[in-house]
Amino acid sequence: MAVPSPSKPELRAHALSARRDYARSLAPELRAELEDKLARIVIPHLLTARVIAFYHPLKDEISPYPILERLGAGQRGALPWFGGRDERMIWREAPAVEPSPWGVLQPRAEAEALAPDTVVVPFVRADRHGTRIGHGKGHYDRALSYLRQAGPVFTIGIGWEIQLSEEPLPADPWDVPLDAIATPREWVGCR
Repeated sequence: MAVPSPSKPELRAHALSARRDYARSLAPELRAELEDKLARIVIPHLLTARVIAFYHPLKDEISPYPILERLGAGQRGALPWFGGRDERMIWREAPAVEPSPWGVLQPRAEAEALAPDTVVVPFVRADRHGTRIGHGKGHYDRALSYLRQAGPVFTIGIGWEIQLSEEPLPADPWDVPLDAIATPREWVGCR
């Protein structure tokens, strides 16, 4: 009898636990070094991007701020913004200074709303084909679908090396696949 594959909620729970344990095992100096390595891998892929969307990291997520801090002349950084818990996520110009409806920092409501051409996306788990498992609320899938109605948007998932699955992950019809994935060790083109 075949053993059933784990469900997305089971995969998410396991990956969140592994990410938490891994991130907490890192000394601050090593964590900063790994986030710097990630930035050095990603920056060459942003040379033609004009508006790059990032995220304000949760405690165990790899930080995109070393990438944001290295943007070149003429490039603008944006961060997620929510007017309310049930509203679609949009991006406003960085920095993140006020609490969102969930308490995570976000830009001020008065900050300019931006339409990114590149989005740096957090993930809980992702595979080398660009299938991403997030926190399960669908904020990124809805926001990316909306953005892509207006034109192409390049997506880069970033995470710790342990978050990258060598096995294909299950995808739902509404999941928006990533174009690339970056970890402190490698760049993976997905499509």
